Amino acid sequence: MTKVSLDWSSLGFGYMPISKRYVATYKDGKWGPGALTDDPTVPLNECAGILQYCQQVFEGLKAYKTKDGRTVTFRPDQNAKRMVDSAKRIEMPPVPEAMFMEAVDEVVRANKDWIPPFESGGALYLRPYLFATGSVIGVKPADEYQFRLFGTPVGNYFKNGVKPITICVSDFDRAAPRGTGHIKAGLNYAMSLHAYMTAHAKGFDENMYLDPATRTYVEETGGANFLFVTKDGTLVTPKSDSILPSITRRSLITIAEDMLGMKVEHRPVAFSEVADFAEAGLCGTAAVICPVGRVVDHGKVIDIKSGMDEMGPVLTKLYKTLRGIQMGEIEGPKGWIHEVK
Repeated sequence: MTKVSLDWSSLGFGYMPISKRYVATYKDGKWGPGALTDDPTVPLNECAGILQYCQQVFEGLKAYKTKDGRTVTFRPDQNAKRMVDSAKRIEMPPVPEAMFMEAVDEVVRANKDWIPPFESGGALYLRPYLFATGSVIGVKPADEYQFRLFGTPVGNYFKNGVKPITICVSDFDRAAPRGTGHIKAGLNYAMSLHAYMTAHAKGFDENMYLDPATRTYVEETGGANFLFVTKDGTLVTPKSDSILPSITRRSLITIAEDMLGMKVEHRPVAFSEVADFAEAGLCGTAAVICPVGRVVDHGKVIDIKSGMDEMGPVLTKLYKTLRGIQMGEIEGPKGWIHEVK
């Protein structure tokens, strides 16, 4: 194992190649055995399905060092299941859940020295992905695929404290009705890049996408689900067939209901309701929860009641509880923490 010497306190959220990654190949109708490699390059034919028709899906999760010295991952089985659903939607051979879990464990085990220490607040971000390597020129699924998983050390997402962001209502749609918005495919994220850069050019941190059919309901951002809190402390999460089923969001719902005794509503959220919420935030693997302090709708400013100075009290409690579970300081529901020995 490579001995790693890094300034853990200066880590951001970017790519840094580490010692080992996992590779498995699908050919002749079946998956071959996976193995670790130290080569980060991916050789491809010019006519590979990923290059011609964007057959690709991916996941994101983290490995942590706990306070008592254990190495753990958070709910990797849920990432495995979601990747199966994503692959089926784009006519790709699903990665067997057992192989997915093997890849997570082997990469984490082989790269333990790359996992930031507990006190840094960082983690080893894991990126499993599946893509078409077989040559295809007619519009059809490829017949050969590769599954890979690599990791990169990342720092605490909030370097200078958790500060609310300002977002704008986007003029673009993130996904089509009855399209692929509910799966974690690279094509969905490619669709969001122009809208993201447009928002940044206008001084906003992110986009709020509305439903593509009527543009009256809140959906999500380019890479995170929304959370809202009512004046009476009810947690509200938008429901839609084109929203990605976030593992972080589902975990927060369970924490709210089963651990904190909160009332939770998972339902369509009309954009007209946003001004009435006491707190708002985004949730995902990278930040867990990022508070939203202001929403701008084509010049009309909606200030969330929790303000622009700090995360609201309800979302703070949810954030600290989930982070505590992930870092081994709070005991969470059975099966959420997967130890890698």
